[in-house]
Amino acid sequence: MIEASQFIAAGQARGFGFYSGVPCSFLTALINGVIGDSSLRYIGAVNEGDAVAIAAGAWLAGQKTVVMCQNSGLGNAVSPLTSLNFPFRIPTLFITTWRGQPGLKDEPQHELMGQITGRLLDEMRIPWRSFPKEAAALAPALAEADAVMAESRLPFAFVMEKDTVTDTDLDEPVRATLPPGYYRDASLGGERPTRIAALERFLATIPDRVGVIATTGKSGRELFTLADRHQHLYQVGSMGCASSMGLGVALNSDRPIAVIDGDGAALMRMGAFATVGAYQPKNLIHIVLDNGVHDSTGGQATVSASVDFARIAVACGYRTGVLADDLAGFEITLKDAARSSGPHFVHLRILPGSLEKLGRPTVSPREVADRFRTFLASDTPQR
Repeated sequence: MIEASQFIAAGQARGFGFYSGVPCSFLTALINGVIGDSSLRYIGAVNEGDAVAIAAGAWLAGQKTVVMCQNSGLGNAVSPLTSLNFPFRIPTLFITTWRGQPGLKDEPQHELMGQITGRLLDEMRIPWRSFPKEAAALAPALAEADAVMAESRLPFAFVMEKDTVTDTDLDEPVRATLPPGYYRDASLGGERPTRIAALERFLATIPDRVGVIATTGKSGRELFTLADRHQHLYQVGSMGCASSMGLGVALNSDRPIAVIDGDGAALMRMGAFATVGAYQPKNLIHIVLDNGVHDSTGGQATVSASVDFARIAVACGYRTGVLADDLAGFEITLKDAARSSGPHFVHLRILPGSLEKLGRPTVSPREVADRFRTFLASDTPQR
């Protein structure tokens, strides 16, 4: 067995300082060690897919990242691992436990995943090794993982067996109750704008120094059509992960960050609202353009008609949440958000539909990630 501090020190020697994850009893000692180390940052995610997306955002902002979860959570992480990390070539050190390991007496819900954990990683083209059980093996194992990730720009996994890390006490402060945020209904009941009109107003309102993450689907496609800029990241896959990715970026960057979300995507991973609210990124503006349908797949209705996203966001800890239904209210809300500390939430109800002849980004996801990363690290806007 090893001590959590030994893994942490070996990881720090290779630059790993940002962790995100979801607890597992096999991981308790390591997660407790990470939480208790003030030189590290640990973001507790509400699900494993969000943890992957948070780490992806942190990597874009210059961090070397580690994601930790139970192997049952691999199912939750498949979407971002395959449709975010893979196309954008975003590496992360992925530590998953081996619940249900053949020969190990475990709970029945872990039996199947225990049998297929290695094969699932193989199918996702994620190279993996057993998590080191001896201190002397840590440095070589991390050196191998680091080298593979540096060459491939893709995740590398360690699979942790039971009783690998010695017990570590939890030293975690009690999370304080946040003061209530401010909710405002700025809707006037007028004619709703189209998404393209809302994006045009957004681009005309925000400063060039703002980094923009656009959710998968037509939001990113229309944004690209209007203006392709280095500070734009078009999240072509991993539906629902835009806000978590934005959180990872915002926590590691001094730049203001805007997330352009859709109602269907926001509903898919609405637990991320709570994570954003809890970690309070002051530089984040989260915008949901709500047309009530899944526009990219034929216009099937979402359930957003009965959802007040802004009120939910405020209840989750956002500083402000505003509902608007016209461009004037949208613009005023964006300007107000830019003048105060966030996180801010803007819910704009829009019309369904999009441009008739709508192209797709012609820049590869890897190039988009590279130029966005360069933009975040630079002092001046780049077009």
